[in-house]
Amino acid sequence: MKRMLSACLMLACGLVLAASSPSTAVLPNASPHQSVGTVNCASSTCHGAVAPWTGSTVQQNEYTTWSRLDKHAKAYAVLLNAQSRSIAAKLGLKQGAENAPECLDCHSHNPPPALRGERHMLSDGVGCEACHGPADKWIRSHTVPGTTHAENVANGMYPTEKPVEQAKLCLSCHVGDNSRFVSHRIMGAGHPRLSFELDTFAQLAPAHYKIDDDWHKRKGDYDSVRLWAIGQALASKNQLDALADPKRGRDGLFPELALFDCHACHHPMSEKKWTPRLGVGPGRMRLNDSNLLMLRAIVRATDPNGANAFSDQVTQLHQAVAGNAAAHGADPLALASSLSATIQRYIGKLEQQRFTPALQRAVLAGLIDEAKRQQFSDYAGAEQAYMAISSLSSSLAKQGALGGAAGVADMNRKLAALRVTLANEEAFKPDLFAKGLQGLSRTITPQVN
Repeated sequence: MKRMLSACLMLACGLVLAASSPSTAVLPNASPHQSVGTVNCASSTCHGAVAPWTGSTVQQNEYTTWSRLDKHAKAYAVLLNAQSRSIAAKLGLKQGAENAPECLDCHSHNPPPALRGERHMLSDGVGCEACHGPADKWIRSHTVPGTTHAENVANGMYPTEKPVEQAKLCLSCHVGDNSRFVSHRIMGAGHPRLSFELDTFAQLAPAHYKIDDDWHKRKGDYDSVRLWAIGQALASKNQLDALADPKRGRDGLFPELALFDCHACHHPMSEKKWTPRLGVGPGRMRLNDSNLLMLRAIVRATDPNGANAFSDQVTQLHQAVAGNAAAHGADPLALASSLSATIQRYIGKLEQQRFTPALQRAVLAGLIDEAKRQQFSDYAGAEQAYMAISSLSSSLAKQGALGGAAGVADMNRKLAALRVTLANEEAFKPDLFAKGLQGLSRTITPQVN
């Protein structure tokens, strides 16, 4: 987390709900096509050049960037270290983490054996086809002059340029979905707590593409704030869907504890950490609502007329999950499904939303308002808020909407101070974080449209 927050700091230099268009893209791990192997992309005349080519519509060094700089290339190797061996032993995985499907599904591209080509290797980690889709049907045609990106997608290439599809892909491992899920048992055996925010991680990853005129011509618009917003919405929806799923939402007599706030339970017994938030009384587990907090600020900015209804839905779910009398016997699983459906409708609207500087400031103001209402008492929520502010301020800075160099420097200083409050999650003090967050108000006040 410390490394990620340090990198995050560098990034800071009346709507009507519409139904989301149905997704037609199949995630690469579920594709019916054969995976041919990352090595097929490695030629120096393909994507394995040492440096970007001049005059090419793509950089041609994508494989080199991935293999040398991208942690996805080392994901399989992680399964061979001492920590992974310990996790596998505690979980009773006799074949070892490097052979266990529950580990390989996210630490490698793990298609069924029948769909693995001769050159496909699990040890390549999260390689080209894990994100761009099994290449059997498009690896030859995608180099033919005149072939369009749409034709490649029709042949099985995964449309990573679409924000909803990119969010589905990244979140399927980094948060979990119905095919891949890091349970509390896995974390209890030693797996790190999942901490992810789509735009921040996309910005931090070594880019093997360039958003230029040619990219826009072939693939359309790109909006990093829209990507952030959709990522928050889909992460919230995935959590709710897991909660309502009888297979993923239960672990014997207990609910699936990975869906709840870690620090609500994991703290010394001598610490009195409970805070009166969400109407959930002491001694009761709280859902991890870190993504929902971000989404609530997004909804307030983009749909002020529907914001109170959305917030009420979230509150009702919290109270029902905790068994509060205020819930009046409401079924928490039904409320989770209902809120998931509401979020799906918002995703449809966010796909079309243009996040102007004024709207970005409105979202930032909403996050600061959450701090005033003491909503960041949980570390996970504060962590998401910090990454959100880093992403939003970076976007504003790129548009010249932070008051020039002086405004960017001021934001950097305040983000640095805010980051200090998150340096140690075990010693997190929510009042210090809230104070630091409120100090950002003057920085985002100037109105630039």
